[in-house]
Amino acid sequence: MHHSDVEIAIHATELASQVIRSSFHAPVTRYAKEGDDFATQTDLAAERAILEVLAAACPHDRFVAEESGTTGSPGSDRTWFVDPLCGTRNFAVGTQLVAVNVALRIGDTVRAAAVGAPFTGEVFWTSGENAYRRHDGSDTVLRPDAGTRLIDIDLDNPLPWSRPTRLLDSVAADFHPRVLSTSLALVWVAAGRRAAYVTGGDLRDNVHFTSAVEICRAAGCVVTGIAGQPLHSAPHGLIAAADADTHARLVGAMLALR
Repeated sequence: MHHSDVEIAIHATELASQVIRSSFHAPVTRYAKEGDDFATQTDLAAERAILEVLAAACPHDRFVAEESGTTGSPGSDRTWFVDPLCGTRNFAVGTQLVAVNVALRIGDTVRAAAVGAPFTGEVFWTSGENAYRRHDGSDTVLRPDAGTRLIDIDLDNPLPWSRPTRLLDSVAADFHPRVLSTSLALVWVAAGRRAAYVTGGDLRDNVHFTSAVEICRAAGCVVTGIAGQPLHSAPHGLIAAADADTHARLVGAMLALR
């Protein structure tokens, strides 16, 4: 049976979510990476589960994965981006705020994206038109809403001309800032659970953000670079907002910090 690319992405995400749930609170083995970063045995197992699905369904594609790097067909114009456990530090200390990210880019366009929330049983997904939340086999359309006034600011990635803590201070009068360094916060903007998300850094070809950015776009969020410019152009960073007014306020706050 032929499955669409987005259903393949959703299935891979759901399998990885099962792996994560099954090993939660189990003893953690840490594998050192660059600096003080690390992976766990669950990161590796979840990534294997995803890549097995993708390789079986799309054997001629290229795969870029957080732990194993680039594999598959180097000349393919179909590239899968895989982040098997977004929030490894949270997971390692028994915190459930983690996600699974799988996206397919064909040429320059993301054609399928899925972000799994293992501990709520949700998958947020898009195939390019509209974005959806799947839970217990049912899909509902995602509708951004800034009414919560909650915004998440990623403190891991430096902003181009300001410390993230300065931005926290500058927007506290209008919003209720939060800090959550996983892609969950970004898809929560698409789902109306957050008014906006802000992070620094160059996000091109990024396994952590490619899926969630596309879901926000498909849901109708305003998604730009940190100064309101097109995403993936300097100064690098991301503002994803539920509506134009929230976006304009955050861009103004960022520019005022220069």
